[in-house]
Amino acid sequence: MRFTPFIAAAAVAMSAPALADHHGEAPTLEEVLAMDMRAEDAARDRYRSPAETLEFFQVEPTMRVVEYNPGGGWYTRVLAPWIAPQGAYIAMQSDTGEQEPGEPSWAETFRRSMTESGISPAAEITAFESDEIPESVSGTVDRVLVFRSLHGLMNGNAADRELRAIRTLLADDGMVGVVQHRAGEDAPYSYANGSNGYLRQSDVVRLFELHGFELVDTSEVNANPDDPADWEGGVWTLPPVLRYGDEDRARYEAIGESDRMTLLFRKRD
Repeated sequence: MRFTPFIAAAAVAMSAPALADHHGEAPTLEEVLAMDMRAEDAARDRYRSPAETLEFFQVEPTMRVVEYNPGGGWYTRVLAPWIAPQGAYIAMQSDTGEQEPGEPSWAETFRRSMTESGISPAAEITAFESDEIPESVSGTVDRVLVFRSLHGLMNGNAADRELRAIRTLLADDGMVGVVQHRAGEDAPYSYANGSNGYLRQSDVVRLFELHGFELVDTSEVNANPDDPADWEGGVWTLPPVLRYGDEDRARYEAIGESDRMTLLFRKRD
């Protein structure tokens, strides 16, 4: 199955020269969060707590940081301007599968979108799919950040494959930060198996442990106690998707985005 999000399934690395000079200095995270290109994104900061989340994940702007499954680019517009000037921003998603004849490659699509957005000129971007991790990247990454993607991997039977790829990327002391829609621990597996967007936190911890990681810490920075996490329409009932349109819209908007676990794992020997 092919993925066709804003940034399709692949990986991309941006080096310091990729971004425009910020008055001769690299921008701080606070300056990035206030950038004009985030004007529409900023309304969701109260649900996603980017500064607090990245602090919990112990991310520094001089690190080599992978964003897994950039999707619509919400976190890309935070991470790339902040990390690329001093470290290395890398975005990775799973294998796109076989390319149709005449279809633009993921790399071409990504380069065009990054250029059009003003984040980086296309010439500064290197792209590759997750099944083609170059030797120059393997074993060198400080952090891999996985935002709200695990349920999709579970649905596509790709979690084992992708966690192996993620582990391959990491340096010996590298860590993985995870934010994921959270089901209650008493939720039946038939609901919390990824098909509704929610996963049980204990299941996520076990999954990572099975793939050579140990849990370092947990945080409630992205928790939402107002979300019962048992919607018939799954997590997409709530903002930002609002699956049912105007039906009960005020109720769902008052709840806000989903309850989320925030976990930090370390690569284990």
